[in-house]
Amino acid sequence: MGNRGCTAYKAVLFDLDGTLLDTLKDIADSVNTALAKLGFPQHDIQTYKYFFVGDGRRAMAIRALPEDYRDTANVDRLAAIIEVEYSKRWADNTRAYPGIPDMLQSLTDKGIKMAILSNKPEAFTKKMVTRLLPRQHFEIVLGAQSSVPLKPDPTSALQIAKRLNILPTEFIYLGDTYVDMKTATAAGMYPVGALWGFRTADELLTGGARELIEYPTELPRLL
Repeated sequence: MGNRGCTAYKAVLFDLDGTLLDTLKDIADSVNTALAKLGFPQHDIQTYKYFFVGDGRRAMAIRALPEDYRDTANVDRLAAIIEVEYSKRWADNTRAYPGIPDMLQSLTDKGIKMAILSNKPEAFTKKMVTRLLPRQHFEIVLGAQSSVPLKPDPTSALQIAKRLNILPTEFIYLGDTYVDMKTATAAGMYPVGALWGFRTADELLTGGARELIEYPTELPRLL
């Protein structure tokens, strides 16, 4: 796997949920609480891990609802309650994965620029990075914005590359889902799959991963 040639990477673009931060339990608790308030069945945490997260809040609301209740009104109601519930508990259990601080420090020491791109709403994305990764400097932190399509559309990834004045081909993109690998490929970045995250090796490879790493501290060797 690989075939990176002689590319000298200057930057790493990170996904957030399932890549830098383990957010799964707080997300599942928030959505399950919202579902219960509307009288709908709840789901186990593995269902969130493998099927629900990664494509933004609205997509998650649609998936969490029973098939016969996925009309616009129910999706809107559920998404709104999820936002309220998540705002109460987003930091209850969420932490950086083991090895993430060391990996980020190693990249910083190498002079590698770092940025974050998430499908999580922008306000939450910035708040979480500030609070849970306070010792690291990210050049740019972007979340979901109403004016820009969500990943796997490459628009935001390309905007980050342009703002940093670094070619997309000089980026490693580290993520944990099919969506991340498709984003990286579409943007012309080098897609690396994080096996400690929310999805399987098969999904990452199907999405276009060129490398798979088992531990965060393996990433610096790719540079």
